[in-house]
Amino acid sequence: MSGHGQLMDGVYRYQRHIYDLTRKYYLLGRDGLIADLDPPAGGAVLEIGCGTGRNLITVGKVWPRALLYGVDISDAMLYTARASVARAGMTDRVTLAQGDACGFDPQALFGRASFERVFISYALSMIPEWEMALVQAARCVAPGGKLEIVDFGQQDELPALWKRALFGWLERFHVSPRRELNGAINRLAQDMGGFPHVRTLYRGYAVRGGLIRV
Repeated sequence: MSGHGQLMDGVYRYQRHIYDLTRKYYLLGRDGLIADLDPPAGGAVLEIGCGTGRNLITVGKVWPRALLYGVDISDAMLYTARASVARAGMTDRVTLAQGDACGFDPQALFGRASFERVFISYALSMIPEWEMALVQAARCVAPGGKLEIVDFGQQDELPALWKRALFGWLERFHVSPRRELNGAINRLAQDMGGFPHVRTLYRGYAVRGGLIRV
């Protein structure tokens, strides 16, 4: 396993047991992203950085005709994800695999090279080489498909004290909100061919972005 994978296992070895219960209060915008995915019937949905599997299970409930795939670098999180998927009765619909977001082989892991929908929820802020992960995600999008991202914003419309406190707390968990996400998405759309979109949510608390690939 890579050094980052070992780090994530260390961070979440115990937190994974309470992750979903605690994160639902501040990982805002995830369910809105899922509601907007709108995969075609029988279409494949890939989550990069799938963590505990919470988002994929929600996708499965909202979009019951989608095929679901998830990749994560942390074996500890995948252990929890597999158990959660089984409890939800979705083992036959969800395929999980260990891999580095910056350079996994979807064909080797999942038997397919592309997906109609790819999404990343609050994971880019935890990946040191996050721009590489963004490029990798776009490569996995089928022509006409969509890449969707939600993550922490820059808190620009919120009090400075709030921003300092939040960023300080996030740093303890190796989380760094990406100020350059907007520019990176626009460059990626130009380089790979696609239509980008980026907008802030909740007065800058979160950011939604992505692209439609041509």
